[in-house]
Amino acid sequence: MGKLKTYMEFVKIEHTLFALPFAYAGAFLAAKGLPEPRILILIATAFTGMRTAAMTLNRIIDREIDAKNPRTANRHLPSGKMSLKEAYFLLAVSLAIYFISAYLINEVAFMLSPIPVVIAWIYPYLKRYTCLSHVVLGLTLAFAPIGGWVSVTDSFNPFGSELIPCILGIAVVFWVAGFDIIYALQDLEFDRDYGLHSAGAVFGVKNALVISSLFHLIFFLLLCLSFYIYGCLRKAIPGLIAIAALLIYQHLIVTPSKYDEKRIQIAFFKANASVSALLFLTVLFSVFIY
Repeated sequence: MGKLKTYMEFVKIEHTLFALPFAYAGAFLAAKGLPEPRILILIATAFTGMRTAAMTLNRIIDREIDAKNPRTANRHLPSGKMSLKEAYFLLAVSLAIYFISAYLINEVAFMLSPIPVVIAWIYPYLKRYTCLSHVVLGLTLAFAPIGGWVSVTDSFNPFGSELIPCILGIAVVFWVAGFDIIYALQDLEFDRDYGLHSAGAVFGVKNALVISSLFHLIFFLLLCLSFYIYGCLRKAIPGLIAIAALLIYQHLIVTPSKYDEKRIQIAFFKANASVSALLFLTVLFSVFIY
């Protein structure tokens, strides 16, 4: 049990829980109701496996940078709480769970399954070269609603019926990139000293927060567009108002003069976990309430 707890802390399992609702949102929208229980279980195992693999890759690739950063020096690999061999073992197991789950879901899901893995592998390197790393991180989660939809439909045509999950996926890109810009402000001075390309280090805190706000505005507008195309915008309005309030809240508590770790953690985890849950509830309401 001790090792299991260590592994769960290593991959931040709680972050999986606030991203998983996007995958289920895609599945419920595709099914126009309740998907098969078997599909719901396989979506959960596939998503958890992929999210664990992505976090493990990030920790492995960034271990030397993490060791130099006072905020991250106590993470499992730099501190020696977990060996590199254990990390690679966890990576192999999580990828196996992901690919087996995708195979059991359907053919299209399995054919598309390597794409998120490649992007998750590329992402950790990008912060060394470009602040677009925030956007690519968003792309790693953008496949959640698309994957949920494909799991139900066994098809993928972004110019046909899959337009809705694709718009949701693009929305997720901007949502994640927006709050990752805020999260990265914790390491602003370190990023500047070591030449890492976070938005705050490249553009300054004020401009980075403007970009983050713009990204979250785009996220919200794309959400509205998704519900409009699906034909349930009116039913989604209460949920969308609540989501808008949460987005505004996190940008009110993190400002150019106030971006301490406590405020950032509230904006990063609590507010965005609530956004994720509210979106899923809004989808359920829109699908089941006539």
